[in-house]
Amino acid sequence: MGSSPVVRVAGLGKTYGRTVAVDDVSFEVRAGEIFGLIGPNGAGKTTTMECACGLRRPDRGTVSVLGRDPLEQAREVQNLIGVQLQQAQLQKRIKVWEAIDLWAALYPRALDGAELLERLGLAAKRDAWFMNLSGGQKQRLFIALALINDPELVFLDELTTGLDPQARRAIWSLVTGIRDQGKTVLLTTHLMEEAERLCDRVAIVEHGRVIEIDSPAALVRRHCPQRAVVFSSDWQGDAERFRAIAGIDTVSRDGEPVAPEERQSFTYTLAGRGDGFVTEVIRCLGENEVAVRDFRTVLPSLEDVFLELTGHGIRD
Repeated sequence: MGSSPVVRVAGLGKTYGRTVAVDDVSFEVRAGEIFGLIGPNGAGKTTTMECACGLRRPDRGTVSVLGRDPLEQAREVQNLIGVQLQQAQLQKRIKVWEAIDLWAALYPRALDGAELLERLGLAAKRDAWFMNLSGGQKQRLFIALALINDPELVFLDELTTGLDPQARRAIWSLVTGIRDQGKTVLLTTHLMEEAERLCDRVAIVEHGRVIEIDSPAALVRRHCPQRAVVFSSDWQGDAERFRAIAGIDTVSRDGEPVAPEERQSFTYTLAGRGDGFVTEVIRCLGENEVAVRDFRTVLPSLEDVFLELTGHGIRD
């Protein structure tokens, strides 16, 4: 793989009348990665993607896709990319195999349609009408259409919106499979769990601007370093001794002591920071001979990062 970015967006801006959809967005997508534009609905993610793949002309800024201008060299770019759009639809009575054959005819080279349907789990539905497919099956078909020309770069826009958890996870597996074939993926999503599961790096978009770019893990470490350990125990010792744990921030205990002959379970929550915090908690529990009935860690997520950066939740 070359060192040049597969997608380079610099100073991108797009307005619709008085509405600013995209305001000075810049990012680069590296070869072989899944890169996510993440943020709430209306943040400008889809407009940014549509400008990147040549479907919209930006008002300002520059876009380079595989070293080409997606508007000035549209035909070349279209043969090298695959695109699935959020509002994609097909004729109700087009059959799955007909859609595959139609899309294949649009390109100078195409994959074997039957093999592609088999790979995406749609072989049994090849004669089904589009309108009779489930939501997950329709999305798999749109992925197949995006892959029919064996593209180097795949654009996926809000791919799993509205799908049930089982269908969503099946689609996630397909997306990671695309990357495993050596292709590059640029996707948009407002689902933080999806971004954490799929993306090597993400750009958080808010009000048409990119406010942070990095891997999900790096963003969590940078902006939400605190994690918690929650455990239950009938231990009634002095909870203050937990404050000696390295990296500890807060100690809390739910429940009140009862008569010595009775047993009561307490829930302890220890919050702190540092890579070794959980290990230090375990060491402290052992040293104090605390019998633990239940033990779990509570780790921050991309949703916590978004809340920290913007002051509101992703679904607000």
